[in-house]
Amino acid sequence: MARKTSIIALMALTMASCSKQAKITYPEAPTDGTVDNYYGMEVNDPYRPLENDTAAETLAWVEAENAVTQEYLSQIPFRDKIRGRIKQLNNYPKTGMPYKENDGKYYFYKNDGLQNQSVLYRSDTPGGEAEVFLDPNKLSDDGTVALTGVYQSHDGRYTAYTISRSGSDWTEIYVMDTATGKLLDDHIEWAKFTGAAWRGDGFYYSAYAKPEAGKEFSNANEYHKVYYHKLGTPQSADRVVYENRDEPLHFHSVDITDDESTLLVMGGGAGNGNSLYIKDLTNPNSKWISVEESQDNDISVIGNKDGKLYIFTSADAPKYKLVTADLKAPQRANWSDVIPEDKEAVLVNAAFAGDRLILTYDKDASHHAFVYSKDGVKEREITLPGYGTLSFSTNPKSPETFYAFSSFTSPSTIMAYNAETGDSKLFHATELPGFNPDDYVTEQVFYTSSDGTEIPMFITYRKGLEKNGKNPVYLYGYGGFNVTLNPGFSANRLFWLENGGIYAQANLRGGGEYGEEWHEAGTKMQKKNVFNDFIAAAEYMINEGWTNKDLLAIEGGSNGGLLVGAVTNMRPDLFKVAIPRVGVMDMMRYHNFTIGWNWAHDYGTSNDSPEMAKYLLSYSPTHNIKNDGTPYPAILITTADHDDRVVPAHSFKYAATLQASDTGDAPKLIRIDSNAGHGAGKPIDKIIDEYTDIYSFIYENMGLTPNE
Repeated sequence: MARKTSIIALMALTMASCSKQAKITYPEAPTDGTVDNYYGMEVNDPYRPLENDTAAETLAWVEAENAVTQEYLSQIPFRDKIRGRIKQLNNYPKTGMPYKENDGKYYFYKNDGLQNQSVLYRSDTPGGEAEVFLDPNKLSDDGTVALTGVYQSHDGRYTAYTISRSGSDWTEIYVMDTATGKLLDDHIEWAKFTGAAWRGDGFYYSAYAKPEAGKEFSNANEYHKVYYHKLGTPQSADRVVYENRDEPLHFHSVDITDDESTLLVMGGGAGNGNSLYIKDLTNPNSKWISVEESQDNDISVIGNKDGKLYIFTSADAPKYKLVTADLKAPQRANWSDVIPEDKEAVLVNAAFAGDRLILTYDKDASHHAFVYSKDGVKEREITLPGYGTLSFSTNPKSPETFYAFSSFTSPSTIMAYNAETGDSKLFHATELPGFNPDDYVTEQVFYTSSDGTEIPMFITYRKGLEKNGKNPVYLYGYGGFNVTLNPGFSANRLFWLENGGIYAQANLRGGGEYGEEWHEAGTKMQKKNVFNDFIAAAEYMINEGWTNKDLLAIEGGSNGGLLVGAVTNMRPDLFKVAIPRVGVMDMMRYHNFTIGWNWAHDYGTSNDSPEMAKYLLSYSPTHNIKNDGTPYPAILITTADHDDRVVPAHSFKYAATLQASDTGDAPKLIRIDSNAGHGAGKPIDKIIDEYTDIYSFIYENMGLTPNE
């Protein structure tokens, strides 16, 4: 039975009492008085010691900060009620799409409800009786080891799988006998951003040298190499097959064609896209061939047929296209268009299903899908029920396909689809006990940013909600790295919606919603467009009568954490609560840690020029916190001790600066998770705990008591 809450009850939440907490005494952070000089500009960095995440004084500060934060959160009277309901909302069976592997069996992921990690199953037929193939929950006691990839050899005999520990980007590779599940002795360490590309009785992978002890999660990563590992041999015997000693900050991902004839290496780190090199593996004397040297465009090979590579690319196509390249002359000058660029929509994915191509497009940030012949002739559109996100499970050897569709309020529905005939039938529908998606509505609006640009935004809320200016709003944004925010499902978000909250998701510049031009409009010296777009979204929600500034919370993670930190400094009067999660908060030094240098194509760096350094300094969240008594919103910063994507030093220094500044009496807290990373692979227990604390903090500081 669906849980119901009347509009009258929801309105009554607005002025519910909140507990009066004592004035917070923040821990004193270690300082050393560092001052950096950028082209004559002196920039204070007093909390530089916090960059050393393993130092005793940093560890003591982290412990003290967590104690303060947990003391504050523990006094919120409805915190346990929130945790209980979020746990209920997450407790439903989740089944992934089947995919056919080289051993002829069908594999799929399933989570019974509250398992920390989803389990990989296999069966002889889609939907048939299944057996457990690999259960990552057995790889650790607390669910902090995540299965990040599974790669079967082309003959189906062996399966390599990759894992991550405690949310780190560092990858380990193991190998098992596919038929028996027996683990082999092979074990690869210090790999990163890699899978396993099989050839014969071994595989290719990408890795770094073993890092300095104590600096595994902070030092910059250099000299990414491609190796070949032969089964039954130690990692020390692995052969380097590709490296670039002239570019220590480039990284290289590796793949291989299905017939094992051609090795592909994609290079990144210097631009918005990647280079592509290929090698003929059928000729022992073959040399590497450069298909494309530049890293200015996205270039990815989706398959090879009839002696041609099919390449998905943004080269000469800001909204992307599909081309073919003859293996004998694969350079860009010789490419032939198969699916030309569409001027009205962005091509976001292409895959072979037998001899058919299935193409996914973004139009106004929502997915649409079409079937084409391999020669580029459109055959049909796949009908979808509304705004949503698509993912496909395809096989280049068969037209048999599965696709999953989800929206803001509907979890994944899996359809079985035949790309050759167009036949479609329901394979699996996910049911959520106690939640009825028909009680909610999503609409898309377009609002005007400060420079006149029209920005799309999705707004989701309970049917019957009144535009009375008294509705709590959770505004989310990202705006960077060509990432598109599509309508996606989150069980954790349902708690907010069923309590009368509005979820608003703004599609800011810097993302990929309208192709490369939209992306570039939010990068480098145009980065402030992203912040202005987000501020305009908040103003729209207020001006249109959805809410008011005392009921407006903003949240974003990673690049979105930067967004939240920047707009809070720009307009502290506009928001009641700010949640910057794992954010890039020090724009002057971000490129010095782990893979931060790889973000330079979006941000620029303080080393580029005086103009770039000045621009970065003008919005860097840590460096622009006011210290003059200006009231700031309540702020809950989140980070994790094993985040080696955006190192926790960003959040540490930002929190220390906030707490030492005169920004009013609203709490400025930091929540530092242990045995966790940037977010990927986080166990469900930790996810529930984190959202419990986020919602508790928001409701407490809005003066609301949740009804559910």
